[in-house]
Amino acid sequence: MIANYGYKDGSGEFFITIDTDQCDGCGACAEACPADCFEVGEDPIDPLRDEPVAFVSEAVRKKIKYACGACKPVTDRPPLPCVQACPRGVISHSW
Repeated sequence: MIANYGYKDGSGEFFITIDTDQCDGCGACAEACPADCFEVGEDPIDPLRDEPVAFVSEAVRKKIKYACGACKPVTDRPPLPCVQACPRGVISHSW
């Protein structure tokens, strides 16, 4: 399942997307994220899933544009720490 965490408002769409079918819950994204956006545990979207999965915490979802802002400089964008840390490449950002 493709899980989108974030929001859409007048200034744009701000989502972190995680392919939960491919995520193995290793926690590399949570360790790499300086804003503590990620949690690893029981899938909040699919509670019947047995394996842990990475997801964006509820507290961060409504302010994700600002929480991720430090990793998204206006110029010279290096790969984002969470995207770069994910060994399976299952994380993307919409903006």
